[in-house]
Amino acid sequence: MFDIRKIQEDAIYEAIRAESDHATAKEVVYGDCETTEAQDNAAWVNATMGRLERKFDSETTKLIRMNCQCGYGMDEKLALVKELMASSSSMEEFASSEKAKAAGLSYRDGSLYLQFFFCPCPMVAEVERLETDTWCQCTTGYSKALFEQAFGCEVDVELLKSIKTGNDICLMKIVPHGQI
Repeated sequence: MFDIRKIQEDAIYEAIRAESDHATAKEVVYGDCETTEAQDNAAWVNATMGRLERKFDSETTKLIRMNCQCGYGMDEKLALVKELMASSSSMEEFASSEKAKAAGLSYRDGSLYLQFFFCPCPMVAEVERLETDTWCQCTTGYSKALFEQAFGCEVDVELLKSIKTGNDICLMKIVPHGQI
């Protein structure tokens, strides 16, 4: 059975462990085990992000969350990006097709943008509002992995807006570094 909570717990645990150690990962992900196990997903997300933000500085927190991306559906999205690339001769052309627009892609001022009109994360479906965009940084990690694989070069991804923090859309800026 697909257990998104378990997948997220494991991903966050491993990302924290990679930046620190097992004890810190356990403390952040599970907190007080009795309380954590009884929490619904929304409460667990908020509590875990609070513990993460108190334990690490903002850059490390962002790096940890970017390394939490689960890769769910990556093959399909990679196939779409490669299809768009094959039929394009420039970034403007890449982001201007109907398929690209339907996928939320756009291009302006020398940068690629990806937007969603809904939060794509099933883990925060029950969360009305997040205090910070820390949870959402996994989506920047996902997009970074996707576009680096597709483009064959390093990319920077910046989260500009998040629905769960009160914006009307989720919006990321994607800047490739190298020849595509």
